[in-house]
Amino acid sequence: MKNAFNVLKIAFTYIGTVVGAGFATGREILQFFTQYGKWGVLTILLTTLLFMWLGTKMMLLAHHIKAASYEDLNRHLFGDRFGRWLSMFTLIVLIGVNSVMLAGAGSVFVEHLGMNYQIGLWFTLIGTFVLLRKGIEGVMQLNTVVVPMMLLLSIAIITSTASSPTAMRFVTLGTDKGMFTTWASPLLYTAFNLSMAQAVLVPIGGHTKNRRTIVFGGIIGGIGIGFMLMAAHFALSAFMPGVSQYEIPMGSIAAQLGTIIQFIYIILIFMEIFSTFVADVYGVTLQLKQRFNFRPFILSITVLLICYVTSQFGFSSLLSVLYPAFGVFSMLWAFVLASYKRKRI
Repeated sequence: MKNAFNVLKIAFTYIGTVVGAGFATGREILQFFTQYGKWGVLTILLTTLLFMWLGTKMMLLAHHIKAASYEDLNRHLFGDRFGRWLSMFTLIVLIGVNSVMLAGAGSVFVEHLGMNYQIGLWFTLIGTFVLLRKGIEGVMQLNTVVVPMMLLLSIAIITSTASSPTAMRFVTLGTDKGMFTTWASPLLYTAFNLSMAQAVLVPIGGHTKNRRTIVFGGIIGGIGIGFMLMAAHFALSAFMPGVSQYEIPMGSIAAQLGTIIQFIYIILIFMEIFSTFVADVYGVTLQLKQRFNFRPFILSITVLLICYVTSQFGFSSLLSVLYPAFGVFSMLWAFVLASYKRKRI
């Protein structure tokens, strides 16, 4: 029973780490899947398989080398010198992504709670600083509550969309994108998100004693991510192209389920953004501690202030510029992880 609970904790943390600002709000899914029309279903299936395989492989490798942070993993994969440089690049990417997530939290406050953008930013920053003291265990416990609720709401959205006259558009929706771009998109998406998730998944793998727990947790987590991707794509396709004008398109779809459900969904979107933001900042702080002899308090404050400054550029603009660029560089990391000899794990 205890082992089953640990499996779910890993699976839910995996899902919660990937389901960040762009995913939970729908912007990321529109950009990487739904805009490719009917091909979105197949590319999501490919993405699901990659998450199941590579996410599990990453945690098993971290378990094997007893990695304390993602820098330990990168040094093992690429050697000390290049591994250190790659870890520094990952650090920059994580800070950029955290800025996107912080901006997403501000957008939630503005669009759906009727509050000031800056209030949303500072509420997230202060809450993150408080929770950082609990470490990765606090993040895992939060996700065991938030992720099941997100899965249930995904089912509710599927059920509601199924009764729409345009429900089958996910298999007929056209696109003007080429085949190369269409099939490169899921690879970029998976590589980017896995390279970001290592800040959380590597410490989990390094501290989990049972290999079977890691394997089942990784597989279930990958399936869960795929299910939520498919549910969102199904709903977004039915309301294209109008839904693409919203900063938080999934929130506008949830509005059709009623005021109470919409409010719950918006709160859960914020909680997903918040939990991923806390986890990533924790991973950045953990990696910085290995490089600099500063107190975690100082490191956390510095990272949070940098995220605050860069979040002032807005949510969609940051998402559209940073994600594809970082995804390209993440392809190298994902390729090396994928080609790593399994027998050495």
